[in-house]
Amino acid sequence: MADYILSCCSTADLTKDYFNKRNIHYICFHFELDGKSYMDDLGESIPFDKFYQAMADGADTKTSQINVDEFCSYFEPFLREGKDILHLTLSSGISGVYNSACIAQAMLQEKYPERKIYIVDSLAASSGFGLLMDKLADLRDEGKTVEELYQWAKEHRKHLQHWFFTSDLTFFIKGGRVSKTAGFIGGMMNICPLLNVDKEGKLTPRQKVRTKKKVIRAMVDKMEENAIDGLDYSGKCFISHSACMEDAKAVAELVEERFPKLNGNVEIFSIGTTIGSHTGPGTVALFFWGKERD
Repeated sequence: MADYILSCCSTADLTKDYFNKRNIHYICFHFELDGKSYMDDLGESIPFDKFYQAMADGADTKTSQINVDEFCSYFEPFLREGKDILHLTLSSGISGVYNSACIAQAMLQEKYPERKIYIVDSLAASSGFGLLMDKLADLRDEGKTVEELYQWAKEHRKHLQHWFFTSDLTFFIKGGRVSKTAGFIGGMMNICPLLNVDKEGKLTPRQKVRTKKKVIRAMVDKMEENAIDGLDYSGKCFISHSACMEDAKAVAELVEERFPKLNGNVEIFSIGTTIGSHTGPGTVALFFWGKERD
């Protein structure tokens, strides 16, 4: 068994069972729904369908990152057990949580000088962040050291491709990512914007595509263009969605049809309550290993 623990934020948007199966530890973000506070605990406090229905019905949402004290309380039991730590955070292009984790690291390193604590900015989000953690679990299980995983994560994190679209601009307008005017015109013209995560881990609009059917095909075209080995891609592929399973299945079916050498079937997860508080319902995201983001 490894003498270190592999850890991430709950915003990696896998299931509790998946985290447990892969022996990946996680710490939870927080969110508010109509002023009531909850843990972003993978749908345990509030099932995802109820959360997204509340948003669709007009509920207010707010998110808060993990603070320094929470990180210290989370990390310290592992250090007391004599374990080193590799923790990856949600992208610094989306959240300030990386800085909080680094402050906690510095504080605990003084208290436990014999232990190693590594913090990595994943430059990733949702189940793309999850796909990165899944790969690190593979490398750990192959016998890689914590130092080797730390270096691998830093060297390969930008090869994790994120592409996503939304069929409902309401919450992108509310969050200021789309102007009210552009959102109104986009709604009238049935535009589904195609976005990705850039090399700095920030959400970046790439194309305006009319109709959901066309944007699904455009997103899978981006996978063909950017995946390692193109149509011969043989890695894993994850999808996450916010209360639009049928759309997620449509993307998965097209991916499996076009990429016959995939490592297993496409796995579909829910976008969690932290990321979902900003996307709202109607978002589908596709994740795979590919060219370095630029």
